[in-house]
Amino acid sequence: MAALSTQIPVNRFSDASLALARGVKVFFFDVDGILTDGSLWFSESGETLKRFNTLDGHGLKLLQRVGVTPVVISGRDSAALRNRLAALGIVHAVLGKEDKRPAADQWLNQWGLTWSDAAAMGDDWPDLPLLRRARLACVPLTGHPDVRAIANYVPVAEAGGGAVRECCDLVLTARGDYADLLAEAGQ
Repeated sequence: MAALSTQIPVNRFSDASLALARGVKVFFFDVDGILTDGSLWFSESGETLKRFNTLDGHGLKLLQRVGVTPVVISGRDSAALRNRLAALGIVHAVLGKEDKRPAADQWLNQWGLTWSDAAAMGDDWPDLPLLRRARLACVPLTGHPDVRAIANYVPVAEAGGGAVRECCDLVLTARGDYADLLAEAGQ
């Protein structure tokens, strides 16, 4: 059977999710429980080790390609995280800050944006100030129940296992960029 010349995207998002994702210009991400599965591993020397998913990383790169700015705001800081962000080309990050809203407000003000231009993805109480304000609030299924209750979108994929990519794909689809990126990748 010959391959099709164009590939039809298989992602299917609800009209309501697509409507919310359409205007996203900046996407705020937590790390533990979002870019990772939430587990914290420590070496014998006390170094923090983290496992990241390549699907999630590629989704963040795709956002950047179409002009959506990913911003990482995390209550924790580690060499592993800094290395991963550098490898992905993510230059907007605030690490080691439990109070995330002032950092997000600062980025929005600097870029002349409002919360109606923002999406946020988090899994626990420290993420609530961002999730409550963002036009699109994404929370993985493993997120705290009270946080998940305010989500506009709950990805099917697991945290640290493609959930970020799924949310990136939602934004890319809503913006009309997904099919072109997919076709370009298949060339």
